[in-house]
Order: sequence, then structure tokens, then C-alpha cells
Amino acid sequence: METSASNVANAPEWSVQSVLTTLTPPPPASQPKSPIPFMHLIERLKTTPREGWRRFGIDHGESISDHMYRMSIITMLAPTSLSSQLDISRCIKMALVHDMAESLVGDITPVDPVSKDEKNRRETESMDYLTTHLLGKVGRGGKEAGVDMQKTWQEYEDNETLEAKFVHDVDKLELLLQMVEYEKRKGKLDLGEFTRVAQKIVLAEVREWCSEVLQEREHHWKSLGIEASGLDIGKSVIDHSEAEQTAQLNTI
Repeated sequence: METSASNVANAPEWSVQSVLTTLTPPPPASQPKSPIPFMHLIERLKTTPREGWRRFGIDHGESISDHMYRMSIITMLAPTSLSSQLDISRCIKMALVHDMAESLVGDITPVDPVSKDEKNRRETESMDYLTTHLLGKVGRGGKEAGVDMQKTWQEYEDNETLEAKFVHDVDKLELLLQMVEYEKRKGKLDLGEFTRVAQKIVLAEVREWCSEVLQEREHHWKSLGIEASGLDIGKSVIDHSEAEQTAQLNTI
């Protein structure tokens, strides 16, 4: 049986090779001239679950691909006040590649015993393998596509451009949407601890969407006769001052 990426991710002395040895069949050892091995490997994004929900008994929840797909659609919905300042095509691409390394690393969550530096090392090595080893000798645009994927992923990681900040915000919004959907589907399942990500959203337009989602959640819990746990709507991200937002964006 193939070992899951998340289990390997928690093993000592993690390496790309340690994951590749668990795959059946394994990717080619030499650099391929076709993009097909890359296409096969990223199928793992469709089958690897987002781990944070599993702590709450949601064992058949969204995959990494599910998460990235909805993010890419959300970026297309940027209000004109924001889209006029953005390269939306770049945002869509960033949403689709930002978690690509998890095809090998797995979904490492904040509660996992993996440091931020170690997580970054694993993801950087995974992206190098995916974009350089698997695509580096692919002709007819394959190599160039790999270079662009790597650059786009690094832009997201650096989080300095407006596009990267927008996609980071959308990443958090998508999580909040999924949180509310699971709570409604599961009845009285309380996922309130995830509301904390709302306070990290930077852009006013995404904060407005976020506030609407949190209000929807509050109404759901009130309909059950229960006070919603987690972030207080009265102290929601929508209450950030203009000065705070300017300070948060001053690195762009």
C-alpha cells in the first residue's frame, strides 16, 4: 500500500526521495522529456486531504486540489476596486500552484511537529523536483512552464506583491467558507478555532467577504439556540482602520 504524503512528511530526515520510494509506480529517475510523469504526480493533489479537518472527525473532506480550485475561482471575483490594481491571471495561476508542493510534502498544519523553516525546506525541495527535475527537459514550452510555476510559487511564499497578498487573503477566506459549510452539514460540529485566521486578512475587499461569512456562521448557530464560538463579529476584521491597512500593505 502506498504511504500517504502526510505520514512521510512527519517522518524524520524527510527528503523528496523518501517520498518517491513509496510511490507505485515511481516517477522516472532520469529527467523525462514528456510532461506526462508530472501530470501523473500532481494527481496526488486530488487524493491528499486537507489535514486540519481530520482532527474533528471529517475523514472524507476536501482535497488539496478542491481547496486550490475554489481559490482560483474566487480570485476571478475580485471587485473592480481591487481587480483594477491586480494581474488577475497571475492571481489565478498563483492560487493553482501555491500548494503544489503538498503533492509530495502533504498538508502540514500549524499543530504538526514541523517547524516553519523545516516546512519551507521540504516545500522548496519539492517544488524544485516538480518544476526542474520533472519539467526541466520537457520541450515545446514545458520547461518554461516549470520555470513560471516555480517563480509564481516563490512570489506567493515571499508575500510581497499585491497579487500575493490577495491570494493569501483568499486562502484564508476559502478556509472560512469550508468551515461554515462543514458546520452546517454536520449539525452541531463546532469549528470555531478556525475563525482566528480572519484576523490575518489584509485587504478591505476580502475582509468584507469574510465578515459576511462570519455573520452567516453566527446566524447558523443562533438558529440552533447556541452562541457561536470563535471570533467575535463585533471585533471582526471588517473593523480594521484605514491606517492599519496602509501599514500592512507598505511592503508592496
